[in-house]
Amino acid sequence: MIHITFTEAASERLTKQLAGRPGEVKLVFDSEGCGCSANGVPTLWIVDRAEEKDLRAEGSPFELLYEKKHEIYFEDRMSLDYQSGSFVLKSTGQIYNTNMQLIDKRQVEALN
Repeated sequence: MIHITFTEAASERLTKQLAGRPGEVKLVFDSEGCGCSANGVPTLWIVDRAEEKDLRAEGSPFELLYEKKHEIYFEDRMSLDYQSGSFVLKSTGQIYNTNMQLIDKRQVEALN
């Protein structure tokens, strides 16, 4: 199981991006356009809800969703920060992405 520690800056930015609308944050190893599934880049998505195949990473104040098939690309304990306009995913052993995107894939309309 994956555990994610969020810095205060990352928590504030995610809260702002969620904008009070329903949605969950998902960590994906996005390989679209990379040539093969072994090449990819860690990315964050905001999705409407968890899918049946999604697992939940422990974390506070957010539980990140992820797919079991992507678990091999990540360590058990990681941290997510927000610096200079980008998310940064890292562990004690490596930096996964210093320019991590957050892509809003929600289909639910904004609440009025």
